Amino acid sequence: MRYLKYIVNGLNPKKFYYISSISLRDSLKRRYPAYDNEKHIKGAMEWMSYAQKQNNDGGVSAMYSLLEGWHPSYIETTGYIIPTFLNYGEISKNFIYKKEAIEMADFELRSQLASGAFPGGGKKDMPIVFNTGQVLFGLCRAYEETKDEKYRKAADKAADWLLSVMDEDGCWRKNDYLNYPHSYNTRSSHALLYAYKISGNAAYQKSAEKNIDWSLTQQLENGWLQNNGFYPEQEPLVHTIAYSIIGILEAAIHSRKKKYLDAAVKAATALMHVQRDDGSLQGSFNKDWKSSVKWSCLTGNSQMSIIWQKLFMATKRKEFLDAAKKSNEYMKTVQNMASPNPGIRGGIPGAYPIYGWYAPFCFPNWAAKFFVDAMMLEMHPEMHAKIM
Repeated sequence: MRYLKYIVNGLNPKKFYYISSISLRDSLKRRYPAYDNEKHIKGAMEWMSYAQKQNNDGGVSAMYSLLEGWHPSYIETTGYIIPTFLNYGEISKNFIYKKEAIEMADFELRSQLASGAFPGGGKKDMPIVFNTGQVLFGLCRAYEETKDEKYRKAADKAADWLLSVMDEDGCWRKNDYLNYPHSYNTRSSHALLYAYKISGNAAYQKSAEKNIDWSLTQQLENGWLQNNGFYPEQEPLVHTIAYSIIGILEAAIHSRKKKYLDAAVKAATALMHVQRDDGSLQGSFNKDWKSSVKWSCLTGNSQMSIIWQKLFMATKRKEFLDAAKKSNEYMKTVQNMASPNPGIRGGIPGAYPIYGWYAPFCFPNWAAKFFVDAMMLEMHPEMHAKIM
């Protein structure tokens, strides 16, 4: 809050109102009413649908900023939003969400580089491993939904590129953010397992498991996965910690390898033990599962809810389901369902309070995506294989 006066200096009255009023509300720990899950899901889906319309290119705007307004479409997250739209279209029986999902898939086809990779790092020609993996989810699901070969061919091309830049030990060290190894690339391995499902190419499965095996060499006895932050000096966000865990868990579900499940359980249990009474998690943690911040990374909360729900299905340990439901109840109270501003209404902030250092004063599309996934999984556990 101490730097808020510098941020709002010179803003127009409307921006000043939203930033100051939300910041004050959050600082006083005032939250929003919670309704049934279906209403909250509908609100977040309408927000994402509105975000898709902002740039007229089929992609989903990266975020709504209280300072800058709507951002350009984000190739990476548009990719993994595709399954969320198709899942919700199936549940709601509203065909418009399938139409919008296919528009997103076509946006991705136009964004694919000649190598098969997808760009990131703010540059249209910079191939990035993680971004490519996230788009792969959407291409695979678009193919499953439509059986149109153009999506399968694009998925194969992306998966082939991922294999071509993987090191012999299963780690991706180049063509990734800062050319630094990231254990959260297990989520890209999950995408390779999906590509294997639609193509039957055993090389995709073999390479995915090679990366998961590498990630297990990064795990400490207390469950911590090393190299799971964006850069070495950072106290990793729950967002990237959860990415690391979910890739291992999905590999366990796919391969039924006990060592993968044990690794996922160890890390997810550690986070369950530091869940706060209100259902939230602190925004970032160090290797001792201690945090230097009090704010919450809201995307990470929803991601952990998904992990805990899937672990409950795999282990029948009710404590995981209890933690997930507690997280979901908290998350409903940080979603403003009544704002007159469509950039806010139904969206999920990056942090609570909104001035926490992860995506401050913004409503990222990936926060809404994982929020919907967590809520849908609670309501429709039979869809667990489609929620990714």
